[in-house]
Amino acid sequence: MLKTISIEQLEKGMFVDSIAEQQGNMKITSRGRVTNDKQIDNLKKQGIMALVIDLSKQVSDAPPTETPSETTSKPPIEVSFEQEIAIAAALHNKGKAIQKRMFDSVTKNLPLDLAIPEEFTGNLVSSIDRNPNALLCMTKIREKDSYLLEHSLNVAILLANFASHVELSEDEIQELALSGFLHDIGKIKIPDSILHKPGKLTDQEMNIMRDHVFFGTKVLKELGLPESIIRTISEHHERLDGYGYPEGARGDEISLFGRMIAIVDTYDAITAERCYKAGIPSQKALQIILQDAPHKYDLELVKKFIKCIGVYPVGSLVRLNNEKIAMVVKQHPVHSTKPLVKIFYSVRGNHYLKPIELDLSKSAQIKIEKAVVASEYRLDFNKYFSESIAI
Repeated sequence: MLKTISIEQLEKGMFVDSIAEQQGNMKITSRGRVTNDKQIDNLKKQGIMALVIDLSKQVSDAPPTETPSETTSKPPIEVSFEQEIAIAAALHNKGKAIQKRMFDSVTKNLPLDLAIPEEFTGNLVSSIDRNPNALLCMTKIREKDSYLLEHSLNVAILLANFASHVELSEDEIQELALSGFLHDIGKIKIPDSILHKPGKLTDQEMNIMRDHVFFGTKVLKELGLPESIIRTISEHHERLDGYGYPEGARGDEISLFGRMIAIVDTYDAITAERCYKAGIPSQKALQIILQDAPHKYDLELVKKFIKCIGVYPVGSLVRLNNEKIAMVVKQHPVHSTKPLVKIFYSVRGNHYLKPIELDLSKSAQIKIEKAVVASEYRLDFNKYFSESIAI
């Protein structure tokens, strides 16, 4: 149910559907839930006079007036991978578009409306509730020139899955998803010559690169983001041995969420294919992180993360012993090396195949030979995925 109200009537918890009346030249098209007073103040400064709110999406701090049967939350409805993958693909594209708009706003020193990423990460968590494999699969679909947009989105997806796996509360899952989505926003302040340098950074360049944490937390503090999220974002490059940055925090000085985002951020970064480096298989990336625990990363959390995404994560590619390439679709609850896969390419024939699902736990002859990346076989997997799998 939509209702038009004045800006003076706007309160935290209300969901803004659209702008009804505005002064000035800057047109605001933001929509989403109001989470703090700073957002209301920003809207006033931008000349907003009246808004359309959606009463059905309003959140109130007041005690509920409905009967218990009306307020009991229903468990999420689980759906199949095939049902969710198209939704997940659309969400992934939307996430990149939101990232781009946020980076553009920071570059131009324009205000950010946090209601937009907050609503988006809420939808992201809902998709994970329905079928986590769909969005996990999307984290493997990368464009070489879109790393800055994709990385934070992928960290949000992976963090939400990780948080769910270790059975954090719904609010904590939402908070970690938002933290991941915003964690690298400060990188837009780093010169492109450093941000996209193909070779090793000099000490001076590395010091400039490290400033992205300062820039990001500064922007988000000004927007009134909760302190717990600011702390998580500020700790994503801290390491348990004290050799991280920006504070050189060590051991228990680093929060649980800071330890979690450090693992996920590293994992996604080293598996990504960049314009100047090839990505590495997920299995090898997990081995690298495990080798760096417990001195850099929390060993118990690393083990839980590996169990969460699997030895062969959903969306990753594997070569089978029958000379076929397959994409991992679903983990087996017991046999980590025998997931459900979708075979789509013949190495011997050097051609694509009609996708065929195979449950390796039920196959005595066919096994995974090794984890691979698409570039090893010159596969345009993104194109094939969008045309033959994400339909």
